[in-house]
Amino acid sequence: MKKGKPKMALRVDIPATTPTRTITAVTSMLWEDLINNPKKGESGGGGGDHINRKKIQCAEKMIRSAFVELYRGLGLLKTYSSLNMVAFTKILKKFDKVANQQASPSYLREVKKSHFISSDKAVRLMDEVECIFTKHFANNDRKKTMKFLRPQQQKESHMVTFFVGLFTGCFVSLFSVYAILAHLSGIFSPTTGRSYVETVYPVFSVFALLSLHLFMYGCNLFMWKATRINHNFIFEFQPSNSLKYRDSFLICTTFMTSVVGAMVIHLLLRAAGFSPSQVDAIPGVLILIFIALLICPFDILYRPTRYYFLRIMRNIACSPLYKVLLVDIFMADQLTSQIPLLRHMESTTCYFIAGTFKTHRYETCNSGKLYRDLVYLISFLPYYWRAMQCLRRYIEESDVNQLANMGKYVSAMVAAGARLTYAKKENHLWFAIVLVTSAFATIYQLYWDFVKDWGLLNPKSKNKWLRDDLILKNKSIYYMSIGLNVVLRVAWVETVMGFRFRMVESRMLDFFLASLEVIRRGHWNFYRLENEHVSNVGKCKAVKPVTVPFRDADSD
Repeated sequence: MKKGKPKMALRVDIPATTPTRTITAVTSMLWEDLINNPKKGESGGGGGDHINRKKIQCAEKMIRSAFVELYRGLGLLKTYSSLNMVAFTKILKKFDKVANQQASPSYLREVKKSHFISSDKAVRLMDEVECIFTKHFANNDRKKTMKFLRPQQQKESHMVTFFVGLFTGCFVSLFSVYAILAHLSGIFSPTTGRSYVETVYPVFSVFALLSLHLFMYGCNLFMWKATRINHNFIFEFQPSNSLKYRDSFLICTTFMTSVVGAMVIHLLLRAAGFSPSQVDAIPGVLILIFIALLICPFDILYRPTRYYFLRIMRNIACSPLYKVLLVDIFMADQLTSQIPLLRHMESTTCYFIAGTFKTHRYETCNSGKLYRDLVYLISFLPYYWRAMQCLRRYIEESDVNQLANMGKYVSAMVAAGARLTYAKKENHLWFAIVLVTSAFATIYQLYWDFVKDWGLLNPKSKNKWLRDDLILKNKSIYYMSIGLNVVLRVAWVETVMGFRFRMVESRMLDFFLASLEVIRRGHWNFYRLENEHVSNVGKCKAVKPVTVPFRDADSD
């Protein structure tokens, strides 16, 4: 038996929740085994106090987050106490009014004596957290402490509304000018339209579909706010940095005004006789400008939102390596509705990388085997990412519903592959395969939309074939939404009807169908979050659980 006071060995244990942390943890473990353990034997255990500096920085960040969440939880507890006191007061006032009595004072005296009202423990703990945070994480700067513990929400500015109206007017005016110029120059005629459709259409379609999705998201934000659905709480957004519906509309209108302005300039330069290789470089320049704005490191133009979006896209692209959050699921679902946009991005990338905008040889990309094979990959990727998210959640939660949900995306992949193959090999065999796979995938998706995602079609509900808790008072809206979702889900039927169109009309029809899918997704978003709000919000936690990075090394 050892004598004397035992020395506590402390170990920094960073949870491997991301690929980076996993690789770092494995590397650190191997390094400690190969390097530090021999030193421990030679120095009599003196190397046990060695802690990697990177681990300390990560642990410090985790502890700081734990203090922020603790302070937030104490603030919510304090607010809960105040709200209960207000509720008791209003209830007793109503009782006095209905019963024509004066019982409030005696009841309120008893309520005020209760522990949840009289105790100031939450306030004292909040003061203690402020002091500790100021001392250890803010260099005794109280203002810096308050920025972390009590972030101020941005005030809504009327300037945003003004610019939304300004850019909307500019967009309408420029689009009218573009329509007139396009008609006068005959760019959509059968003889000269092929050049324009092959070069400019894919680029501007990417921007148009993206802008339409932003507009639908702005409509979602407006409706969620109007119906008091707390999307910030459900998605775990920071209220100080999250987009408001006016911000979404501003980004959308600015986006489309810039794009239509570029389209007008493109037509004017074509009409002025500039070299086609120079004029057709305008869409590429526009893409580079928007990519530069997206990754701009300066704190301008919604930097927190832009970087948060990039982190979400990284999590989706690396599925199933990252822990799956609801916002990742939501964004991956948006991508499944933007497959035409991704395919346009493929053709645009090939157009500029292969130098087709200089030679105007359009068959360079379309005739390449790699290009044709990538069409399958791009059409499968969003469904694959979503399926991998379901697999990750099944591994973590052991919920069989996640496997069933994964089957929905696998069936969608099979149907998409069958339709792509049928476009190349139009025969009766592939026609039958397309009908069977697409019909099965559509029925699967409709069932999941209505029963699982929206929580509707409940035969035992007090609201016939809906659900018990409804946000919208008019029940007919739900029935119309069900019918609209069915109609938009079967838009794939057009691809097997055998209609023959010219190049320009075919491209316009493809863009129209892609726009309908984006509109369907925006329509789906509202009911998806409504169901989350009324049915699953109890699963959400007001305060994020934070793992403490330290543990006793002797426990190993």
